[in-house]
Amino acid sequence: MTKLLRISAGQYSAKGLKNINQDFYGLHIPKNHALQTKGISVAIADGISSSQVSQEASKAAVKGFLNDYYSTSESWSVKTSGQRVIEAINSWLFAQTSRSQHRFNLDKGYVCTFSAIVFKSSSAHIFHVGDSRIFRLHNDTLEPLTDVHRTVVSSSESYLSRALGMGARVELDYSIVDLELGDTFLLMTDGIYEYLDNKALGQICADFRGDEQGAAEHIVNAALKNGSDDNVTVQVMRVAELPEKSAVEAYRDLNLLPFPPALHARMQFDGYSIVRRLHASARSHVYLAVDNDTNEQVVIKTLSSELRESAEHIEKFLLEEWIARRVNSAHLLKPCEQARERHYFYVATEYIEGQTLAQWMVDNPKPTIAAVREIIEQIAKGLTAMHRLEMLHQDLRPENIMVDSTGTVKIIDFGATRVAGLQETYAPLRENEILGTAQYTAPEYYLGEYGTVLSDQFSLAVIAYHMLSDRLPYGIKVSSANTRSAQRKLKYRSVLHDDLAIPVWVDDTLKKALHPDPLKRYDAISEFVYDLRTPSTGFKNRTRRPLIERNPVAFWQGVSLSLFIIIIFLIKTYIIVH
Repeated sequence: MTKLLRISAGQYSAKGLKNINQDFYGLHIPKNHALQTKGISVAIADGISSSQVSQEASKAAVKGFLNDYYSTSESWSVKTSGQRVIEAINSWLFAQTSRSQHRFNLDKGYVCTFSAIVFKSSSAHIFHVGDSRIFRLHNDTLEPLTDVHRTVVSSSESYLSRALGMGARVELDYSIVDLELGDTFLLMTDGIYEYLDNKALGQICADFRGDEQGAAEHIVNAALKNGSDDNVTVQVMRVAELPEKSAVEAYRDLNLLPFPPALHARMQFDGYSIVRRLHASARSHVYLAVDNDTNEQVVIKTLSSELRESAEHIEKFLLEEWIARRVNSAHLLKPCEQARERHYFYVATEYIEGQTLAQWMVDNPKPTIAAVREIIEQIAKGLTAMHRLEMLHQDLRPENIMVDSTGTVKIIDFGATRVAGLQETYAPLRENEILGTAQYTAPEYYLGEYGTVLSDQFSLAVIAYHMLSDRLPYGIKVSSANTRSAQRKLKYRSVLHDDLAIPVWVDDTLKKALHPDPLKRYDAISEFVYDLRTPSTGFKNRTRRPLIERNPVAFWQGVSLSLFIIIIFLIKTYIIVH
């Protein structure tokens, strides 16, 4: 049986000597695949005593985080998901104060401390701002994992330096720690840790191991007994079971459906009628089929029989459908929604009636620059949709792009895509492997570096260059340039030639997007696409002819005026002196 992450939890809170409890806490343990893709979340917040509404801030912060975190894209990393949700909560709290009578006095507004942990796979992701605390009991040693964000004025006076709702932006601490079986995490407000030392807290956790609820209640009561005059809240989280570190387990069950039999024309298969085979390679077989329920044409893709024992290739095959289901763009391949149960291991996608960009380039050896721009812009839209969800395509090439009968361009292959959210869930089977095609792969991959959105920009620019010139910007030298010194020697070959009227500024745009150093490319693909249509300001400034060439009369008039002013100045100076 597959092992899943399991946390044994205990939580307890009391108002103590206060009239109201301004602390708030929560825990969410999802079911099914969300446990693997998003993890278990726990959060605690503490309102400030000077405010009569900070308990509302604490409640909103914890509930908002536990709800909204699971609404973020599964492809986002925990860090990105958590930070964006917390930033949104902070903005809402600050807005509430700004619209209230307390807008000029934050001490009475919607302000609270906030600490949270997301347990995902074998890691704990920690988010923190304020003076709540998170500790870990590891090998019988209690260690703090967060700092106290307070400014000390004197031995008897201090104030919060950071908290949610204090400003339009929040400075958030983030860290990640590896989990070990038996590790115990404690989230607590200052009413606890200011009255119980680490030794006492560690001893209670040890005495109540296996009874985390009992430990939480005992910690609260012990703090009150020791004189705590504040609200007291603690959450005790013990790692009871860790998942096995398997790449494929990250987004599928171990009990795979059976692989399909060999498919052929006129065959009935799992509710489809097979029409013909479209493509076959060493990796997969692709068939045109008709859905018997909807009568729509679809594509059935099966894994090659030679690779069915390979966990690596099963992983890549599954990843393609996973990505296609999570990115909504007209320029990315769309998977089929199946109402009926699937009985075999395969992928069903939309059928695109058209041709690959590679074939389009053969049929259109001398395309107009307008046609090239149109295709590149559509590919860029698909890439941008992926990048927003922290996905890198990593294998952009004409064979992986389709142009349908209406001229719509779609990216169709995601086998090499890297997804930030999944990187946290499993250890990749091959680290830093170059997955793209050599002619279109960015130079940084050959240095053993991880790719970025700038790497996909490079590949897109190579396609644009290839379409315009029928050659590559650096020939075949990029794949052999595996040192920085070798990459500095790469010489860009101008795309300009006699057979096509290409503006000089288009060549300048391609040269920048194709720079071997990713930091010298465009900051965003949108900037590259924009400059393919409009000369950049930098290009205009560099290529602007001097005034003496553009308008000699105006130049000499300016020189004459300058000399006249100088002469007048000299005459006045002479008169004053003498």
